[in-house]
Amino acid sequence: MTQPLIRDESPLQPRRRVVIVGASAGIGAALARQLAKEGAALALLARRADVLTALCKEINAAAGETRALAYAHDVTDTGSVPGLFQKILADLGTIDSIVYCAGVMPSVIFTEYNYEKDAAMTAAHLLGAFAWLGPAATLFERMGAGQIVGISSVAGDRGRVINPGYHASKAGFTTYLESLRNRLTRRGVNVLTIKPGRVDTEMTRGAGITKGLYPVEKTAAAIARAMRQRKQVVYIPGWYRWMMLVIIHLPSFLFRRLKF
Repeated sequence: MTQPLIRDESPLQPRRRVVIVGASAGIGAALARQLAKEGAALALLARRADVLTALCKEINAAAGETRALAYAHDVTDTGSVPGLFQKILADLGTIDSIVYCAGVMPSVIFTEYNYEKDAAMTAAHLLGAFAWLGPAATLFERMGAGQIVGISSVAGDRGRVINPGYHASKAGFTTYLESLRNRLTRRGVNVLTIKPGRVDTEMTRGAGITKGLYPVEKTAAAIARAMRQRKQVVYIPGWYRWMMLVIIHLPSFLFRRLKF
């Protein structure tokens, strides 16, 4: 059973209440630590209950109060989302932001076409996002406030050769976030798309990517800063914006010759 959060009743500095879906490791865990340091109350969701519980204990011990609550959840179990969403609202009182950070990136070789891997990526990156961000959008639209944050990827900017399912699912997620932004901005809701490059996480290394990795703690700090500034689209590290601008506009007859 979850414990009630220690609430900050000060009208001058109300406590932010943030949901992070996919929080047990990598960017999600680093962002949870970063936001907790900034005083936010957190609802953390992930499939690995033991790892998630340990993270919450670490955060709460450092804060000296209950600042993070753990909810074991597999994002492919979309049927459980409505009930769990309502439980989180009851536990936190309300929410101000939701971060969808769930993701999988299985290793895919150049000659491999694997439906199971592609389906798993689509379920995690896209269908799970629909299940969680739809209710959040409904709530925030009614409130006339709030923030939706999606951790997409530079991989969604164009279809490269190495992992078609990953690129396609991240492209779909990026487009979904853009659609939400176009709907909700006029209602006072901020929708932020984060596009990291190669970040040093367990998932990235598990896919066989070991070179040119950006520190996950710096990534989390950049995301938290973008959330405070209510940005719309942020590349991490920032120079990726210019590299991807070139890649996006590279003619197809040249782009298809690339090996990455």
